[in-house]
Amino acid sequence: MREISTSIITEKIKELCIEANCRLNEDVYNAIEKARESESSPIGRNILSQLIENADLACSKCKPICQDTGMAVVFMEIGQDVHIVGGSIRDAVNEGVRQGYTEGYLRKSVVADPLIRVNTGDNTPAVIHYDIVEGDKIHIEVAPKGFGSENMSRIYMLKPSDGIEGVKNAVLDCIEKAGPNPCPPMVIGVGIGGNFELCAKLAKKALLRPIGSHSDKEHIREMEIELLERANKLGIGPQGLGGNTTVLGLNIETYATHIAGLPLAVNVSCHVTRHGECTI
Repeated sequence: MREISTSIITEKIKELCIEANCRLNEDVYNAIEKARESESSPIGRNILSQLIENADLACSKCKPICQDTGMAVVFMEIGQDVHIVGGSIRDAVNEGVRQGYTEGYLRKSVVADPLIRVNTGDNTPAVIHYDIVEGDKIHIEVAPKGFGSENMSRIYMLKPSDGIEGVKNAVLDCIEKAGPNPCPPMVIGVGIGGNFELCAKLAKKALLRPIGSHSDKEHIREMEIELLERANKLGIGPQGLGGNTTVLGLNIETYATHIAGLPLAVNVSCHVTRHGECTI
């Protein structure tokens, strides 16, 4: 049994909150550069150049890439041979978010109650997902998620008879209706299967997969490639001003489901698809 102190967890979460908000992930950065080379619209190419310049400035000056520094989403894979000491793991995570958003001068965007809507002042509480896995380590991923894109996300409880074509049509319908609102070019995470809540978690996890990677399942891989191609023919373009760069990447995660259902979630993310990770 390996002991890990909550103080270490807090410190790592703090660092990841600042890093993820100020440094665009390499896969996203490279995807924007590649898109600029193939973008047919002069306005679109100019916008993509501005996005690259913005990312460079944010990294060099350690400033937020976007003014919406998001709600902190934290995925934790906790080894079953780990003994966490020093207090509550939930409190440790939230303290890390509190310190990161305060010390990093990141915008605090969380309200304590969804209806009364008083700001908590420190961007807590985070949304935390725990998974127990083999081993004696803790793997942490922090994904600050802005709500301009989050608000464009959708869950569809499809019928099994809708099949693959029904899934494709729903994903494309979500992207088309999102239009310019999520600050395209977008990154799209798709979750298929499970139940109502799991498909949404799968879609969120799909956003963390590197752009350009593909599912091990051949039929899912083919769907990822096809949907990306079709999404970029919608003509929405960078910042919604037209062009052939509407979506930078589209990843799909799946899980077993009930014979009577076909749950589908589409999690829309802007070009600032931020996440940082570490292993303790």
